[in-house]
Amino acid sequence: MFSLLVGHAAMALHFAFLSFVVLGGFWAWRWPRVWWVHLGVAVYALGIVIVDWPCALTEIENWSRVRTGRAVMEAGFLDHYLTGTLYPREHVLTSRVVVGVIVAVSWAGALWRARGRRRGCAVAGQGASAGSVRSR
Repeated sequence: MFSLLVGHAAMALHFAFLSFVVLGGFWAWRWPRVWWVHLGVAVYALGIVIVDWPCALTEIENWSRVRTGRAVMEAGFLDHYLTGTLYPREHVLTSRVVVGVIVAVSWAGALWRARGRRRGCAVAGQGASAGSVRSR
């Protein structure tokens, strides 16, 4: 029972990780410090896909599958759960490009908002100092 729960938790964390890879940059629009976390997660995800780095969650889920008598995920999480379900097998590259574009747009928006905040703070700071000079 414990092995099955660990496997299901790893699967749920996989989906959460993947969701954060795709959409986490948009969180940085509201919370700019999240961008640094998202950068690390995105680089790790890119390494898994491009360089074929091992994924700890896949290893945990496969451990659970072996312990519970289920077949292991030979090709990994994405191929097992998403390829052929969320997008056709022949569009793997297209799906990766779409994810890359979404991440790039989210980062561009985060940068744009961060620059706007800095300009707003600079303008507000000038206004505050000008107001304090006038009151003297």
